Amino acid sequence: MKQDKIIKVVPYNAEWPALAEIETARLKEILGPACIETHHIGSTSVPGLAAKEDLDILCVVDKLESSLTLKDIGYAFKGEFNIPLRYFFSKNTDTCKVNLHVTEREHGFISLNLCFRDYLRSHEDCRSDYQKLKYQLLQDPTSFERINGRFPKYTLEKNHFIKDILNQAGYSGINFNFCIHTAEWEAAKHYRQSYFFNSASVDDPYTWTFNHPNHIHLVMYMGIRIIGYAHLQLWPDRCAVLHILTIHKTQRNKGQGKRFLHLLEKWLKNKQFKSLHIESPVEVLPFYKKYGYTSVPFNDSDEYKIKAGVTPLGKFL
Repeated sequence: MKQDKIIKVVPYNAEWPALAEIETARLKEILGPACIETHHIGSTSVPGLAAKEDLDILCVVDKLESSLTLKDIGYAFKGEFNIPLRYFFSKNTDTCKVNLHVTEREHGFISLNLCFRDYLRSHEDCRSDYQKLKYQLLQDPTSFERINGRFPKYTLEKNHFIKDILNQAGYSGINFNFCIHTAEWEAAKHYRQSYFFNSASVDDPYTWTFNHPNHIHLVMYMGIRIIGYAHLQLWPDRCAVLHILTIHKTQRNKGQGKRFLHLLEKWLKNKQFKSLHIESPVEVLPFYKKYGYTSVPFNDSDEYKIKAGVTPLGKFL
């Protein structure tokens, strides 16, 4: 595990909102009409809550690529991290560090963060519990270590509390994430084994893809519950394969499969992929054909052979 820099939580600073306002004014100036709305989010946006001194700002833009001009005012582009179609930037100012989260309209990241922020603002007991948890986690000498080179243990171990708050707030929005947290990987393993490999009476033979850079594993949330899982493989020449797309049986025939497929296509298109290919079992052929997939032969050479009883399909993105 990689050692992170020291994490320091300080008492609430009444100047944080004003600092956020100054920075959002700069954002609006550089982005112009591309900037649709901005929000001060994260712990520094909750009056009375101790926090790291990093300001978190959410910026909603017309198109993600519009945000790349932010390099002109000192923002470093860090990619998506754990959230597809959410660009992350950071910048050190004279007074603080700014973490900037950029999405397009209707991204689930927006409603999730505003729900969490607003609930803490209006519930002093939850705000107090969150503050206690932060200080408690920092007592662990291993809290600074990054898990799998990504997020500090301190950040990951707040996940359960955050989801509990969202649940109390009645949050029911749709989000999709790259598998990062332990719970997300456990869900991925469960969906794969239960929905695919149990029927063949074999253990999942493709767990090696969990640590392969060309294989992308994602989960879809409804509120705090994982209701879907997908496995993409990225090929050369800007082509991709959807090996698995599944929705929890209680959420089928409710439009969630369509929504997940659309999000996957949008993410691939944003990455400039040209086509998405599928080996479809006969029972789900109507689903894929309904959304523009047609018979397209392809040869998956990376230990994924076309299986009996499936139809190769494809769609240009």
